[in-house]
Amino acid sequence: MFWLVIAILIVIGLAFLVLEILVIPGTGIAGFIGFILLAIGIWQAYAVYGPTAGHLTVGGSIVLTLVTLIFSLRAKTWRRIMLDSKIDSKVNLVDADLIKVGDTGKSISRLVPAGKALFNGVFFEVRTTGEFLDPDTDIEVEKIEANKIFVKPKI
Repeated sequence: MFWLVIAILIVIGLAFLVLEILVIPGTGIAGFIGFILLAIGIWQAYAVYGPTAGHLTVGGSIVLTLVTLIFSLRAKTWRRIMLDSKIDSKVNLVDADLIKVGDTGKSISRLVPAGKALFNGVFFEVRTTGEFLDPDTDIEVEKIEANKIFVKPKI
């Protein structure tokens, strides 16, 4: 039964070492805990079962560590668990059919200098050229460039 405790200590220690190397590098805490658990497991094997079992435990731990690191560092292992979706959308594209230079609307939020406005029944993210405008101010589209809508107060 005690050999199971030794095996669990070694496996958990190895897991902490892999966490230190691959997931949370630089902190040192997980690696320190992993090293201590491995050392306790090996020490217990020497203390309880003698030098032959201790030597076998050290050898087995080294082999298990190498196999685990090789398996963890393979590219195919990470491809199975990594996120592989591509973002093909764009932010704040201005549809020329919905808004044009000269259209009038109302500011919905305070424009300081950016905010929301309503043009032709559609909400847009707009900017002023520097002045602050209060909500419910009549505004006019001054220019559209680089997917940004610039507005000015309607006179």
